[in-house]
Amino acid sequence: MSGTKEEDRKSSSEWRDFFWNPRTHELLGRTATSWGLILLFYLVFYLFLAGMFALTMYILLLTLDDYKPTWQDQLATPGMMIRPKGDQLEIVYSVSDAQSWDGFVQNLNSFLSPYNDIYQVQTNDNCPPDQYFIQEDSGEVRNNPKRSCQFNRTMLEECSGLSDHFYGYSRGQPCILIKMNRVIGMLPGKDGQSPYVTCGAKREDSDKIGPLAYYPPNGTFNLMYYPYYGKKAQVNYTQPLVAVRFLNASLNTDINIECKINSNTLSTGSDRDKFAGRVAFKLRINEK
Repeated sequence: MSGTKEEDRKSSSEWRDFFWNPRTHELLGRTATSWGLILLFYLVFYLFLAGMFALTMYILLLTLDDYKPTWQDQLATPGMMIRPKGDQLEIVYSVSDAQSWDGFVQNLNSFLSPYNDIYQVQTNDNCPPDQYFIQEDSGEVRNNPKRSCQFNRTMLEECSGLSDHFYGYSRGQPCILIKMNRVIGMLPGKDGQSPYVTCGAKREDSDKIGPLAYYPPNGTFNLMYYPYYGKKAQVNYTQPLVAVRFLNASLNTDINIECKINSNTLSTGSDRDKFAGRVAFKLRINEK
């Protein structure tokens, strides 16, 4: 028993000496000089790593352009989106229940507020249609900020929310706005032919969709809104829209609809993204 206590005291003394040895002035087995050299090494080492990281980031930033991406890994055809989006691209409402479609109306009002004619006249140019609005830089001299063409809300006519404040939802003739995603430098047409939108129902719903009306006429994205130069270079750029109005869609049934872009330079669908250049959504108009 006494031998065990002696061993415990010896072990405890060894641990105390390892942590701090008063005879050799060692802390955790090292002298102050040894600890100082180790700390100095790691200080120099991490300062070197930080300097290398800062130098690498500096060189990387020198290759970037504030106005245009240095590299663009993009699909040949941009995607498309609708407004209002609804839940999971579903527009479902009841004509007789104003609360069911009031959210869609408010969404469209908010989305179209930058397109008001007064604002467009003040900030953007009245451009000649059917031709690109090219604004090239002069060598190293930036032509910024670049100007933009007007897209007036009144161009959406019956779907502008001006003559019909409810965008047709109260009458069972809803308007859907379609926009094409922005891509810097994209030229979506040639020979003066602007891309245009067409919508149709899936095969099983082809007899439910009824006639459609497009605004602007023929559902075109006019060439004058391209190319897009980026948010920083083209501050007041207004994205062109196409409105589709469903004039006599079947009630109380789901209608699966697909809208796509038609262009002589852009193709719809690709191996990487089958929804490139198109958007699919569901429309259901309930009578009660």
